[in-house]
Amino acid sequence: MTTLAKNPTARDVAARVLVRVVRDSAFAAAALEAELQRAAELEPRDRALATEIVYGALRVLPFLTSELDARAKKGTEGLPWEARGALWVAAQQIFFLRVPAFAAVDEAVSAVKRTAGPRVAGFANAILRKLAAAPKPDRARAVIASCPPEIRAALERALGEEGARRFVADTEPPPIGLRVRSPGARPAMLARLREAFPKADLREGCVSPLAISARGLGVKPQSLPGYESGELSVQEEGSQLVALALDARRGESVLDACAGRGNKTGVLALAGATVDACDRDPRKLDRLREDLARLGVAARATYAVDWTVGSGEVAGAYDAVLVDAPCSGIGTMRRRPELLLRPMPPLAERTRVQRAIATAAAARVAPGGRFVYAVCSVLREEAEDAIAGLPLEPAPFADETTNDLASGTTTLRLLPYIHGTDGYFLASFRKR
Repeated sequence: MTTLAKNPTARDVAARVLVRVVRDSAFAAAALEAELQRAAELEPRDRALATEIVYGALRVLPFLTSELDARAKKGTEGLPWEARGALWVAAQQIFFLRVPAFAAVDEAVSAVKRTAGPRVAGFANAILRKLAAAPKPDRARAVIASCPPEIRAALERALGEEGARRFVADTEPPPIGLRVRSPGARPAMLARLREAFPKADLREGCVSPLAISARGLGVKPQSLPGYESGELSVQEEGSQLVALALDARRGESVLDACAGRGNKTGVLALAGATVDACDRDPRKLDRLREDLARLGVAARATYAVDWTVGSGEVAGAYDAVLVDAPCSGIGTMRRRPELLLRPMPPLAERTRVQRAIATAAAARVAPGGRFVYAVCSVLREEAEDAIAGLPLEPAPFADETTNDLASGTTTLRLLPYIHGTDGYFLASFRKR
């Protein structure tokens, strides 16, 4: 019978999270937050260690599993889940963290004994001692080896062999993205945050004039000064640029066709545009309205719309339309490494759905109006293929909205290893 530790360690927390991600297909961020809440007594450094183990292990989990299986005659798949989690945590520490091997082995064996009994603990001890005696592997190679072949092939089609290698091997944990209300507000907010968190790494963003990049805050970003008053929001920097690329202007009518919970809607509304927001999920629109209220702005209207079957109650024409289409999310791989453990969605079907959404939303652009298509993916099938034949004319991005990243061009790929953001594809159009 499984016996959970009364006072869980960072490694206990990490093992539980890894099991939930693999066994239950849970999202790593949500599972980690839940387990850390259960282990509220953990010190900040132990919470940081649990986080480091989870995200580090997920990027190389197939490699860790293969290394463990190679040292067990019958592999590890038949072991109880709790034991497998402890083995993954120990292997990650032995290979890739500055943790003494004996400490990683001893704690893992104790955890296995507690949760799966002495026989399985003896088996785990034998495997881990063999692992500890092995040469340390190269992390970049382990990460690349853990990337499913179909994802690697899709990345190579879009980025080339070297670009795909760099995309996969970029494992630096991403910073927290913060957003101010306007470019002029950033210096004062940055100074305010540095005063409140002198040990944190706080910098201006690179691609968005609204962005502050944060590491080492040690608190939830929603508790930061300025958040409740709407002076500060949490939004990844590349996502900010997607909204800015539409070049929304004061007094214009703007449609955010796939608004989600409203981060981009907030950017558009704060620019002074009159915004209508749509999403397929009405619950997301509820969250959107709440967050806009925190900012002191509002959407003119919100609509629950499935653009693949029609435009619902959305009528009329808009000066500018933004489509941030649903996608594989492969561009977010640094912060969502569990994506590498999921089956690759059929890309042909993704292309069909994205093209249908873009085509339906494009019909709402007024003559002379602007249209931006975006996905948090870099795959060709979700990018160029999805907008092929769109009944609009490609038009250059406004230079001031993209920090000259896309000067004179009609498409832009944001890449982690170049821009420091998540991976995105953006395309700009105009209607004659």
